[in-house]
Amino acid sequence: METKAQELHIIFFPLMAQGHMIPVLDMAKIFASHGVKCTIITTPLNSSIFTNRITQNPHKINLEIFEFPSAEVGLSEGVENMDQLNSPETQKKFFKALKFLKDPLEEFLKESHAHCLVADVFFHWANDVATKFGIPTIVFHGTSFFAMCCFADLGIHEPHKLVSSDLDEFELPGLPHKIRFTRSQLPDHIRYGFEDDFSRVIDDALESGKRSYGMIVNSFYELEPDYADYYRNVMGRRAWHIGPFSLCNRFFEEKLVDEHECLKWLDSKKPNSVIYVCFGTTTQFQDSQLLEIAMGLEASEQHFIWVVRKNQNFYGNEKFLPEGFEDRTQGKGLIVWGWAPQVLILEHKAVGGFVTHCGWNSTLEGISAGLPMVTWPVFAEQFFNEKLVTDVLRNGVGVGAKQWVRLEGDSVKREAITKAVRAVMVGEESEEMRMRARELGEKARRAVEEGGSSYNEIKSLIEELKSCGS
Repeated sequence: METKAQELHIIFFPLMAQGHMIPVLDMAKIFASHGVKCTIITTPLNSSIFTNRITQNPHKINLEIFEFPSAEVGLSEGVENMDQLNSPETQKKFFKALKFLKDPLEEFLKESHAHCLVADVFFHWANDVATKFGIPTIVFHGTSFFAMCCFADLGIHEPHKLVSSDLDEFELPGLPHKIRFTRSQLPDHIRYGFEDDFSRVIDDALESGKRSYGMIVNSFYELEPDYADYYRNVMGRRAWHIGPFSLCNRFFEEKLVDEHECLKWLDSKKPNSVIYVCFGTTTQFQDSQLLEIAMGLEASEQHFIWVVRKNQNFYGNEKFLPEGFEDRTQGKGLIVWGWAPQVLILEHKAVGGFVTHCGWNSTLEGISAGLPMVTWPVFAEQFFNEKLVTDVLRNGVGVGAKQWVRLEGDSVKREAITKAVRAVMVGEESEEMRMRARELGEKARRAVEEGGSSYNEIKSLIEELKSCGS
């Protein structure tokens, strides 16, 4: 059986963005641990993100480098990653550039002897390329079953068109739970019904997903069983849950972190006494919002670690901080400029809560760590993920974000931040939330162990792919 698995070759083609590449690398690690030959396609400047992590991995993973066509679409040389984009215009050029990767993919697949292509949902043309060579394409969306069901339900029933204002609530009909949104929490192209370049990319991606062999989901059955069943049985889509991917990094060395200052700082704190605040790699806040965060954290009277991303306007310059903030919070708060070892921080015994933008990777990492969360969605499918946390799992509370925005975060006041942080850390229901969160973390770990739901799912998928190639 192991000999057969060694013959299986899967190619992974992630979107050039940190939030897509890292989970795909972890996914490849999981397949490689089951004896599958794995190759990841990326571009020159993005290859460094994979190289060290692949070297540390005990199972071999190959890299295939495609040149990124920055010049062909008018992007500056060296712009090869979505996290480098700072305007709708550069986003438009970036997605245009992705289409130029179609020919290199075709040339590579022609000689690869691959049995399966796992392509990012944004490469909507990859399925057509792979079909030429009889290679099944499995789509990776990078979000939850819950969010995919919400998107589909909106498209089918259009309940947002039945309310009179952007602030009126409406319910998504047909879902296993009563889930309510406002139009202001939806992407612009859904809210207003117009078509632009970005909406066309989304539509093409979703349509391609329907024609593919199926979808891999970074989730586990016990987390959202109603929505895994709804997606597969009611909507009739093929999908395999094999997550949480990040739990494949079981050893400290695989997380590629030296003794970071924040880990030493956490060692001095009591269990469950610190709230971790991080908004991912793409959220952008104005200095006025950063000021509100600072004041809200201080007023919460909780110990905190706050990660401020390196390309904020004031990176390395505490201009946005209120006067005397650092003196007043010395020993109680720590600001990390740029990157922080998020998984290790979340797993640290001193951390008792997580303020998150509800990107799916971060949400799932918080769930896997068994932490209650303060939810602060900004764009993409983050408002859907928030509802999963607050309304279905009930292991977190919302900070009160009301507006979907593509590049700049909604304005949330310090009082709301203070209230939400205290609710998770010391509020009347915090212990119940913490207990539910801890149980979910235990279920996540069991899912990826031998005999667990995700472990069995990937074994089943591997056997199916082997039979397709025989």
